[in-house]
Amino acid sequence: MDQDEPSRVEEEAATEKSDAAVVRDALGVGVAVGLSGFAFGVTSAGSGLTLLQTCVLSLLVFTGASQFALVGALAGGGNPFTAAAGAFFLGVRNAFYGLRLSQLLALPRAVRPFAAHWVIDETTAVSLAQPTRRSARIGFTVTGLSLYALWNITTLLGALGAEAIGDTDAWGLDAAGPAVFLALLAPMLRTTTERAVACIAVLLGLGLLPVLPAGVPVLVAALAVPIVLSAEGRRAHHNGTRREDR
Repeated sequence: MDQDEPSRVEEEAATEKSDAAVVRDALGVGVAVGLSGFAFGVTSAGSGLTLLQTCVLSLLVFTGASQFALVGALAGGGNPFTAAAGAFFLGVRNAFYGLRLSQLLALPRAVRPFAAHWVIDETTAVSLAQPTRRSARIGFTVTGLSLYALWNITTLLGALGAEAIGDTDAWGLDAAGPAVFLALLAPMLRTTTERAVACIAVLLGLGLLPVLPAGVPVLVAALAVPIVLSAEGRRAHHNGTRREDR
């Protein structure tokens, strides 16, 4: 037997184990987040959207934060165009994810338009956590497939359940959307800058809610980003000036 044969067998076994671990982790993310589609279905139906409209949103938009923002603004009586604008700006981040993933995954040109629909927070996080292109592709595919399937199934179930229940406000289910939105957002706030942006955005959104039309406070809350970055820039400049003076 070739002396290199045992090492090749060990390497293949390690690769298989690695693939299995990636699939397991990706499925964990897909299932955990996919179940949140139920809350979206309930929230969307409670905001006045039909069963068809709710399901089409999940099928075609497929980005939870934007979907919750849209139906939340509509539920508050906001203008549809304003609500759509807020959802759009939340979804813009996926375009930046796509720029990074296009280099990492290097998918065939024919597959890219379909893969682009799955470029969201969860698939990006799972893909970037992998050590090789192969494992990144596996993580992206398994996360995207499981999450897309489960999100749409639970969206349908949530919308059907809301129609059967009737008044979702009476059951307190109107809070399901914001709760899930916060649960999805919280783990992403890892740095002081991100937390500062989130806090100021919340203050702006809640503070302007009584005086601006529904949906507009979400757009104004985006000003938290330049406010925090400007403050950090001034602080960095001030600290640099002090060090030079010494």
